[in-house]
Amino acid sequence: MGNNNSDFSAFMAGFIIGGLVGAATALLLAPQSGEETRTIIHDKSIELRDKATETTAEARARAEAALREAQARYDEITRQTKERTEELLKKGQVVLEEQKSKLEKSVPTPKEEGTEEA
Repeated sequence: MGNNNSDFSAFMAGFIIGGLVGAATALLLAPQSGEETRTIIHDKSIELRDKATETTAEARARAEAALREAQARYDEITRQTKERTEELLKKGQVVLEEQKSKLEKSVPTPKEEGTEEA
């Protein structure tokens, strides 16, 4: 999934850079006056700035959505881990109590030791 995003980003960067180089070449080689060329360059730069702003806003929105998704995953994993930890703690308590009970039954108390010797 991350590889597709980087491939798309690389494609878009190449596309934009290629477009800029092509536009600059066309403007410099066009048969028009300097004033017209400056006006065209100014208009194109405004257009590119607007597109860049739009692209940045879209990228920010995607990043925020990814952050929300990651936070939701983190919260879910944290919840599951806590539940599992509580289950294991309860099972551990049960096993501990069972083992204590077995140990108490197998080890004679001092009172029982006195009755066996008599």
